[in-house]
Amino acid sequence: MNKALGLIAGNGTFPLLLAEEAKRRGDTVIAVALKEEADPSIEKHADQLAWLSIGQLGKTIAFLKDHGVKEAVMAGQVKHTQLFRNIIPDLRAAKLLAKLINKKAESVLSTVINEFEAEGIHFLPSSTYLEHWMCGNGLLTRRAVTSEEGADIAFGVPLARQIAAQDIGQTIIVKDRTVVAVEAMEGTDACIRRGGEIAGPGCVVIKLARPRQDLRFDIPVVGIQTLTSLLTAGVKVLALEAGKTLLLDKDNFLKEANAAQLTITGVQI
Repeated sequence: MNKALGLIAGNGTFPLLLAEEAKRRGDTVIAVALKEEADPSIEKHADQLAWLSIGQLGKTIAFLKDHGVKEAVMAGQVKHTQLFRNIIPDLRAAKLLAKLINKKAESVLSTVINEFEAEGIHFLPSSTYLEHWMCGNGLLTRRAVTSEEGADIAFGVPLARQIAAQDIGQTIIVKDRTVVAVEAMEGTDACIRRGGEIAGPGCVVIKLARPRQDLRFDIPVVGIQTLTSLLTAGVKVLALEAGKTLLLDKDNFLKEANAAQLTITGVQI
């Protein structure tokens, strides 16, 4: 049965692709585009749209409820650094932030989702409609992992898991069984470029989900922009957690990776 799907749209192409797929399946897309993050072209992909600030929690909930939304998804990154910029929260958001024990991304987003749930708006996994783009296990591209790169992956995966478990970041950069860079608030792409600047070509990038990742928000995502960062940094290998990482526009993503002789591999945790 077709429905009104709420979409909280952050940055990048993820919200656009999800909206396209939802509409292709016959659903109506009711989108809230976050002023600080969303791509203006979201206007072409939504049936109903409101541009609202990250801090306008009350208006966001009211807009979705007014359009009969019972189910919603979050798609696209909302940079955690926004919490330290001139975001003016409305009364509802201010009360919510005051309840937080800390401002880790997981804590903030879990609390926000609970506010929507209390108003009868249920959040679906961010991979809804795009399950066919989830990362599989094993080699996804033509170029195989060398023995040295395999050793770096084996070395880095447990460490990346520990970093992710602390909600610090989901990506680490490894070279010669040494951690070169760890993702924090700057995001995956900036971390990759920093790793390349520090250690030069030949690094291995490992991106994992948190051990108890809530797939309703902040699902690990890679796309063409990630490939650009890998090439800029001279990286040849990207290892992703199988079953928990979304490859945006997967067929094209892997085609471009093969053209650049990059290795994309899924690791089972």
